[in-house]
Amino acid sequence: MSMNISIIGTGYVGLCTGVGFAKMGNNVICMDVDEKKIKQINKAEPPIYEKQLKKYLENVTAKGVFRATTDLTRAITNSDLTMICVGTPSNQDGSMDLRYIEQVSKDIGTALKNKEGYHVIVVKSTVVPGTTEINVIPHLEEKSGKGVGDDIGVCVNPEFLREGNALEDFLNPDRIVIGQYDKRSGDVLEKIYFNFNAPVLRTNLKTAEMIKYAANAMLATKISLSNEIGNICKRLGIDVYNVMKGVGMDSRISPKFLRAGAGFGGSCFPKDIAAIVAKGKALGYDTQILNTVLNVNKKQRRILVDMLENRTDGLQNKKIAALGLAFKPDSDDVREAPAIDVISMLKERGAKVSAYDPQAMDNMRKMHGDIEYCSNSRECLKDADGCLILTNWKEFKNLSDKDFDVMKNKVIIEGRKVLNPSSVKNFEGICWPGRLAQSKTEYHKDPRRGVD
Repeated sequence: MSMNISIIGTGYVGLCTGVGFAKMGNNVICMDVDEKKIKQINKAEPPIYEKQLKKYLENVTAKGVFRATTDLTRAITNSDLTMICVGTPSNQDGSMDLRYIEQVSKDIGTALKNKEGYHVIVVKSTVVPGTTEINVIPHLEEKSGKGVGDDIGVCVNPEFLREGNALEDFLNPDRIVIGQYDKRSGDVLEKIYFNFNAPVLRTNLKTAEMIKYAANAMLATKISLSNEIGNICKRLGIDVYNVMKGVGMDSRISPKFLRAGAGFGGSCFPKDIAAIVAKGKALGYDTQILNTVLNVNKKQRRILVDMLENRTDGLQNKKIAALGLAFKPDSDDVREAPAIDVISMLKERGAKVSAYDPQAMDNMRKMHGDIEYCSNSRECLKDADGCLILTNWKEFKNLSDKDFDVMKNKVIIEGRKVLNPSSVKNFEGICWPGRLAQSKTEYHKDPRRGVD
């Protein structure tokens, strides 16, 4: 039961969605205005780093079930269902910039004007509740001269993909959410998921839009709560990871997203939380919990730099090694990565920064072109006065004292828990004691209690 699907936008969501649907037996055509990117994709060379993406892209391209184009009309004409996967950046006040969504809605409407037959438009971009009804449907109808419900179907189909694991998440989803304008459009969208093993929830358009924000808000809150608990644990000499291991064993909570550290980043959580906060403000509601989630996340990065400055007796003219630049491992994405703010603060305090990341250095150069980029960890650490670990890449787990011995002063602080205590003697974590911290910490024992 294959379908002809067009995908507008070839970022993380668009490209992984397109490749995923092609792998599941559909005919897919991806469209983007970036001609260089389209040429890369048609050569089976992914413009982004994502596990399994190159292998799957090569496979579906060779089979002839996946192709890319800059011609939107061609993409629409050769498909029965179109997914909108364009970016939704933030305005300065945190609200959503809808210019790309509105423009692509107009362009799709124009392309549909002379197309015969029923065509379904699916908004997969993350948009605040009400966007599809207010900012998409009117443009589709105006430019096409057709009516939604009669000639055009409209759905919202939020994505729940983790960068670095996007293809795995796409192919093995927890759930499939279909927000539908009417039953007919929802039925068509559900057909393309017929061979996916996941529960399907069908709702109206606004509810589907809100589910995405509510999910991200919940996950971001778990992270910031873990960091708040972790900051207290640090002062008590407690490893917050052991605490959260016990918390996560509660079936009502689950262990996911309880990893304390330098805070969350990426293309989703910071932007989405800011957008729903701005939407609440526009509706006259103060989102106190979510405001705090964002504030805790921002503060976490400063805590890391303050800790380093204290341990190195000032940062002026000190060489600091930053290991890890991507917001998470197995990705080259640096959008809202903690490393961006951390490096800015280090430079402001007079430090000289050397940096290394297995995948993300080219992207970080666009924001911090004035620091030293190194080809490996040891080169980055050479003669450094301090080291911050900002991404928990697997290769950092293999670092040992031999690697850190090239530092001028071995001040090592983890923003992500990754080092092996049996291989590295002296280090500490932002929210947990390391080998050095444990050796210096004396636990307070209350004589009124038996055991702490």
